Amino acid sequence: MGKKNKYPKKIEVPSCIEVRKSPIHGTGVFAKEDIKKGQPIIQYTGRKITKKESYERAIAQMERSKGTDEGAVYIFDLNKRYDLDGNVPHNPGKYINHTCEPNCKAYNVDGEIWVHATKRIKTGQELGYNYGYDIEHYQEHPCHCGTENCVGYIVKKSQWKKLKKFVEKDNKKSKQKG
Repeated sequence: MGKKNKYPKKIEVPSCIEVRKSPIHGTGVFAKEDIKKGQPIIQYTGRKITKKESYERAIAQMERSKGTDEGAVYIFDLNKRYDLDGNVPHNPGKYINHTCEPNCKAYNVDGEIWVHATKRIKTGQELGYNYGYDIEHYQEHPCHCGTENCVGYIVKKSQWKKLKKFVEKDNKKSKQKG
């Protein structure tokens, strides 16, 4: 008897949201009705993988996504040993884009990733959260959110001041070379 797939073929998109083309990046998730602050919206699903496998998959996905409209990384930290790779066909949550002005946040609830509204989301608004990438490779992750407070790169908010200094330093180097 063959190995049974423990992942469903398709996760139903909750009725309060829809997946469609995004002005931020590729595909996005939008509110089909008003969503209350604090409301759980969708579970981010995928495959549980080791940290080593996570690193390898992230590098491979970054390479595949270069020059395409495809997302770069869909991996969430679960705990010290495991991550969750959401780059699977049955995960509509993977289409929630990064933004520097988020209206959602992803939480680890007993080993499951759940996306909740952090403020009231009106019908038609795109859902987004800060992906919280580390500043180490910021140049590889430009931000396209277009919000008034966009910092230009997908970096966790706690590192925005440091990012500003890095960008200023890089701009000075570019002007000196030019």
